[in-house]
Formats: sequence, C-alpha cells, structure tokens
Amino acid sequence: MDLLKQIVARAQSDKQRIVLPEAEEERTLKAADRALQDGLADIILIGNPENIRKEAEEWGLKNIDKATIVDPKNNPRCEEYAEKLAELRKKKGMTIEQARKLVTEDNLYLGCMIIKTEGADGQISGALSTTGETLRPALQIIKCAPGISCVSGAMLLLTHEKAMGNDGVIVMGDVAVTPNPTADQLAQTAHSVAGMTEPYIAMLSYSTKGSAKDAINKETGKSVYVIDKVKDAVSIAHEKYPELHVDGELQADAALVPAVATKKAPGSSVAGKANVLVVPNLEVGNIGYKLVQRLGGAVAIGPILQGIARPVNDLSRGCSVDDIYYMVAITACQAQDAKKA
Repeated sequence: MDLLKQIVARAQSDKQRIVLPEAEEERTLKAADRALQDGLADIILIGNPENIRKEAEEWGLKNIDKATIVDPKNNPRCEEYAEKLAELRKKKGMTIEQARKLVTEDNLYLGCMIIKTEGADGQISGALSTTGETLRPALQIIKCAPGISCVSGAMLLLTHEKAMGNDGVIVMGDVAVTPNPTADQLAQTAHSVAGMTEPYIAMLSYSTKGSAKDAINKETGKSVYVIDKVKDAVSIAHEKYPELHVDGELQADAALVPAVATKKAPGSSVAGKANVLVVPNLEVGNIGYKLVQRLGGAVAIGPILQGIARPVNDLSRGCSVDDIYYMVAITACQAQDAKKA
C-alpha cells in the first residue's frame, strides 16, 4: 500500500471533524464531496447554504448533504463565539464588536472558533487565502502546541525517484512560514516535521561538512550566509532531540544520493538516505519544492503546518481537487495524533 493510501485508510479508521471555510470555492467543494463519499472525515462547510447547494447541483455533487453547513451570517452560536474570541484577545484590545465582525465575516476565524470550542478537530484553507490569512486566526485562537514556539510548513513530495527518500517520498520544510529562521527555529522545524515519517533528517546548505565557509561581517563578527547557522541548528537538535537521526550541514545531493554521500560525508548516519530535508530559509524552501513539483513532475501536498495545538493546514492557491482531498486525510491523521498527545 503506497503512502497516500495508508494516510487515507488511517483517516477512514477514526473519522475526524474537518472544517473547510472556503466552501463556496469549486475545488474545495468537489474535494469535500469526494471526502464525504469515501468516509474520509466528517466535513463542516462554512458558507452560504443556498450557494453551496446550488453549486453542488450545478457540478453534479451527490454527497454534500452529508456535510454540516455553517452559515456565518445566520449562526445561532455567533454570540458565543464572539464573546469567547473577545475574551481571548482582550489583552490585544479586541472589542466584542470587532469579534462579532470576525466570526460573521471571516470564515477562517469562524472555523478556528469552532475548533476552539471543540466543535471540530482541524481546518484547511488556502485555495483562496494566503498563508498569512490561514495562520493568523490559528495562532491567535488555537495557539502553538506546548513546548513549541515556531510554526513551520512542510511539503510532502511524492517523486518518481523511488531510490531516494522513502520510496520516492520526501518531506521538505519550512516552505511556508518563517522567512529567515534562527538556528533554534531550524532545530524546532526538524523536530516538528519528523513526526510525518520515520525520519532521517538532513539540514541542508550549500556546503557539506565544511566544504565551504561563510564570509564574516568584520563589524559584527557574525557569518554573512547560512552555513554556521545550519551547523548550530544541528548541534541544538542533537541536544534537544537526541532521539532524532539528524545531520548537517549537507548539500542536497549528499543528503539524497548514496554514491555522493560516500564521497562527501563518509560516516554520516543520514547522508545518502535522507527522507526529510530542512532548508535554511523560506526562500530556498518555497522555490525548491515548486521546482521539484513543476519541473520534476512530483506530487506536492501541503504546506502541512506543524506546531499548532490543533491542525490548521494551508494550501497553495494553485492546488487541485486531489491536493485538497489528500490534505483532508492528512489533517484528520494530525487530529488523531493531537488527541493522543
């Protein structure tokens, strides 16, 4: 059974309640219909019920009536959610009027309030929204998981190179959240994304084991580039998370190709068999996964957000129906794990 089939089967085995706040968007509604048909999750759609049912009929969707539809403009729990949100954000100066506006006009905030009040287990958006718009209510309402101060976004890449990763499956992070992470944040990213697989984590750079050196800023005495930061991140990860297989700094070929690893990083427990790639900054991550996806023909699922107390996941605005469907399954599996934590 391949990885996606395993994820789907696991989601089906213990159905979770997943919110889709962009329910009037065509790809989202089609993915919801398929998820309901397959028993993937209990789906909560946020949107105008009349519009949703009209679109479902227009697109020949037969399962939307199985979903729970929440109308943000006619929601009997509106005041409850507004009061709770105002209380959560009162130190930031939020008024009850501002909270009412958010839970009636911003579906992403409403979805997070449904999760916060234990009416749902996870949320997915991004077909219409930016990563910032997806993250903001999640961090304000649901907040980070205990012991985590850095949220990251991982991309699941299903490539055709079966000899690499886990039968061609690679996890790459951070591709979505922190533009220029510190060494500690890189270590946290390694720890967060490790839960997605049996991890062999490569901390990537343009150097392998000292093959290049960072330039030093003479005024500050600090390195100009990223090699030293990556080395520090590896040391922090070894100290904080000794159970992890993590090594670096490694170039991408040394991380993935055994023959290259033998030459560049002999003796490494990770080089040549990495299945998790932690990149040094967001620029590298975002460009890298999109090149692998568009030029290499990989299936890219995510960004799968890590570090939030309950799963709230992002989508690329270029996502497909398949992407959303599988993200429902992944979010359901994350929700199962969050309940066990």
